[in-house]
Amino acid sequence: MQSKFDLKYIIDMDEWGKLQESLSLVTRMAIIMVDYKGVPVTAHSRCQAFCQTVRSDKEFSAYCQKCDARGGLEAVRLSRPYIYRCHFDILDIAIPIIVDNQYIGALMAGQIRLAEGSGPNLEQIVSRPHQDAMTEDRARKYELLPVMKYEEVVATADMLYHLCNYVVKESILKHELLERNGLYEALNPQESKLQLELPPLPLELPPAPKTPVTSGSAYKTECISPTLQPALDYMLSHREENFSLRSLAQLCHISPSYFSRLFTREMGEHFSLYVARMKVGRAKELLGTTDWSVNEISNHLNFCDAGYFIKIFKKYESATPLSYRASLLTNRI
Repeated sequence: MQSKFDLKYIIDMDEWGKLQESLSLVTRMAIIMVDYKGVPVTAHSRCQAFCQTVRSDKEFSAYCQKCDARGGLEAVRLSRPYIYRCHFDILDIAIPIIVDNQYIGALMAGQIRLAEGSGPNLEQIVSRPHQDAMTEDRARKYELLPVMKYEEVVATADMLYHLCNYVVKESILKHELLERNGLYEALNPQESKLQLELPPLPLELPPAPKTPVTSGSAYKTECISPTLQPALDYMLSHREENFSLRSLAQLCHISPSYFSRLFTREMGEHFSLYVARMKVGRAKELLGTTDWSVNEISNHLNFCDAGYFIKIFKKYESATPLSYRASLLTNRI
């Protein structure tokens, strides 16, 4: 299972990428997000031509990497944005992403020149052993770098710091809410995001069924609305698969958000919980009719690992798969 502090897991990277592009355009800064190891988790937005040239040079790209690493470490130490000059005297910013006092990554921004006479004498975080790197082509591209006043840089750094940390914390909070409601244990955790804050259903929908879902791993196999029937039929005949809410919605020719709300209303529980319950039901059948090991059943049902399968099974049956199989054998004697 992925960590709740894994940036690629807690943030919708497609949506963040769009926001990052807009932020880069408005701030005139190049921006990239990295994880706590310094590994990029997004593409570079508006990487300047000068920096592209330098980073493509094997010798000088090593100094760029040193700047990124040291800048990030200093930002973590300070627990706030760190503004510094790189080995080419270009202004960069390391913006730490910190949740519950844990450093989980950083937003690297900058690739700008500081306006003359603006701001303090900032630290040059890395120095090159020689200074003959400014070719005519690089000098021309260097002059094209955006120029900003120090006050503008500080304001931009603060804005990016608060915005980025807010987005990450809100994403983590949503995952925690899903976990408390049992949705975190869906077999398709990325799809569960679609079940948050969805629009209301049209008024012409039939009333929700009054019969509640039965306890244990039992699950409903019929629904009132014919709209959902193609998806339900497919799920019941392919219980070993991992279901995508989006693909099932396409099967019903409706939007994912509409599918999610309609499914909850018709079936009496969220889509992700229904899938987990259905998987457990199939697992019970296999435990009683085969001699497969827990690992084999877990793999057959496409759980991420046996430990996760045992956790889900115990949630619905209040027993581990092995103890459940043992009870079946005892009852047969």
